[in-house]
Amino acid sequence: MFVIGIAGGTCSGKSTLTEKLEAYYGSKCKVLHMDAYFRRPSITTIAPITGIEYVEHNHPDALYLDNLYHDFGEAIASDVQLVIIEGLFALYLPEIREKLDLKIFVDLDSDERLVRRIKRFTSRGQTFEEVTDRYIDTVRFRHNELIEPTRWHADMVVNGIFKEKTVNILTTYIDSML
Repeated sequence: MFVIGIAGGTCSGKSTLTEKLEAYYGSKCKVLHMDAYFRRPSITTIAPITGIEYVEHNHPDALYLDNLYHDFGEAIASDVQLVIIEGLFALYLPEIREKLDLKIFVDLDSDERLVRRIKRFTSRGQTFEEVTDRYIDTVRFRHNELIEPTRWHADMVVNGIFKEKTVNILTTYIDSML
């Protein structure tokens, strides 16, 4: 059993990297996406600068942590060879981080992450102003507070603009560990 955590900022490429690894390993792996554990309805937060109230998706309190820890434990106890957990807090939460064999931080310049976020959320019906105001008011703040410091827990930092070589290097290393 080999356990990988993939973290990084919003729209940095965590899910894309995970999808590439999942496609390569297929039924040998179990993937947990932290986004599936957001509270519904979620908690809210007050933006530190503007004072505007937003639904919070950039703090671990916004997750059903008990469910996440339970499912993560079950995945580790299962008979798959590889477990991948990806999300903003994969390297933040000690209950997860301490069980990881490989910790990956997906790095991408904040400008590129913002552009990706604008494309993603405007395609879901949000306005440009809604996406950018929220990013500036809360997402950027939480990234600097909670996500960026987790880079120091990573064994490997990869560029969020993936090249085939990046995935090949990762799969070669993972194969050697399985």
